[in-house]
Amino acid sequence: MPSACDSLIEDIEDMVSSSDPTPHERQSARKSIIPRSRKKKELNHEELHADSLIPGTQKIWMKTWGCSHNNSDGEYMAGQLAASGYKMTEADLWLLNSCTVKNPAEDHFRNSIKKAQDQQKKVVVAGCVPQAQPRMDYLKGLSIIGVQQIDRVVEVVDEAVKGHSVRLLGQKKDGGRRLGGARLDLPKIRKNPLIEIISINTGCLNACTYCKTKHARGDLASYPIEELAERARQSFQEGVCEIWLTSEDTGAYGRDIGTDLPTLLWRLVEEIPEGAMLRLGMTNPPYILEHLEEMAKILNHPRVYAFLHVPVQSASDSVLMDMKREYCIDDFRRVVDFLKEKVPGVTIATDIICGFPGETEEDFQETVDLVKLYRFPSLFINQFYPRPGTPAAKMQQVPAHVKKQRTKELSQLFHSYNPYDHKVGERQHVLVTEESFDAQYYVAHNKFYEQVLVPKRAEFKGKMIEVDIYEAGKHFLKGRPVEDSKPFTPSLAAPLQKGEVSGLMQVNAYTCKYIHSYRSFFSLIDFHINCSIHLSVC
Repeated sequence: MPSACDSLIEDIEDMVSSSDPTPHERQSARKSIIPRSRKKKELNHEELHADSLIPGTQKIWMKTWGCSHNNSDGEYMAGQLAASGYKMTEADLWLLNSCTVKNPAEDHFRNSIKKAQDQQKKVVVAGCVPQAQPRMDYLKGLSIIGVQQIDRVVEVVDEAVKGHSVRLLGQKKDGGRRLGGARLDLPKIRKNPLIEIISINTGCLNACTYCKTKHARGDLASYPIEELAERARQSFQEGVCEIWLTSEDTGAYGRDIGTDLPTLLWRLVEEIPEGAMLRLGMTNPPYILEHLEEMAKILNHPRVYAFLHVPVQSASDSVLMDMKREYCIDDFRRVVDFLKEKVPGVTIATDIICGFPGETEEDFQETVDLVKLYRFPSLFINQFYPRPGTPAAKMQQVPAHVKKQRTKELSQLFHSYNPYDHKVGERQHVLVTEESFDAQYYVAHNKFYEQVLVPKRAEFKGKMIEVDIYEAGKHFLKGRPVEDSKPFTPSLAAPLQKGEVSGLMQVNAYTCKYIHSYRSFFSLIDFHINCSIHLSVC
């Protein structure tokens, strides 16, 4: 509960007023100061306790919900905290990185906050939920890290440890232009040391009526091509063998800075070592249409997965119009048909929302027919959830039982076919990057980003191997290593250990000095005042 002496301050730097002396003036003033000797006081030999008020000594538990962009943000925050001395484990403080796409994800987030508070844990929240709705009752009194402020996570956690409420929600700008976010060369702890997730832009150009993420991530802001190329180069030097490009809409990349997605991809391909792979993230149909020729060439490149995630959401033009998706179903068909023709075997993944407001039975049947036609191997089916503050939440809702029935019907259709049966008997090269959920296999992916389970042998991890496909399931293939075929190592260096901080070489003396000065500055404040400080850049 904030005390009576709380003050609202726009930003940490604003705590020094314009009338205060500058660092240069303070240094000049010191020349006229004559030091005087002082009698040494008798030392008090009490034991010094490194208690919970000393920042950087605590343990932090972190939980991330949502998309790969959010996961990348979480990796960056974990890396900075670990580099600053915090231990990322079961913990004194919980850092909860939220997702606002669907109600269930926010419910899990809210329940985790309550659980932490019930256990008397300090809580810091991040991600799209608090960015979009920082004034929600259940966020009252909690420290918040905005989606573009993840480079200041150490500051926020330091203050939360000391009982202060800190909220940093501002946008990164340069000369009035909004930037893609925090620097890409920050320390991070990769969830998988073999996979680097790179956010190429934040926000989007759409205004979909159901989307809450737009409220948090805002309009399109892209990172410069050379910054992204440098991040990819650094990742490969740290033993990464697979890169995921992510954003709210990768197809819109560069429109705000005078470039485009194919230009970026051709530049990144130059950095990818032989045997390593690049996976492109989600793109909406409108922005990929004008680049179809170039995209087909890129997806055919041997170091790029022939995989594209293009959400259709509905096959009804009437529903698409109500969603404000800015394309018609013929546009989507054109994208899929063109890529299937020019990129043989390409995997097209898509998303569908069941029960959007106003969706009739005829509208839904058009979507069913689309799935029957293309038999998507990867299909994300979502029952519509009205998100507070979105236009769709105010529309006439489809009854809950109808939404549930349509979701069930479409799910049954999806599970009625097996898209990989024809792959049995093929010989494929696959890149091994993960362990299966049941820990019985290693998980690899072939050129089409189809999941291939292979024997769990240590020499395969992080390698490109050759396998014979002998079994196909709904979501996977199983591969038997070809005898006398040697695993190929695509990595330029040995990968980091799990939990090891990436990019520490990039943390220069300035960064260390900044963190030290920041902590010293707030230690002085704590000495002079005994009340909580509320910082905000709302």
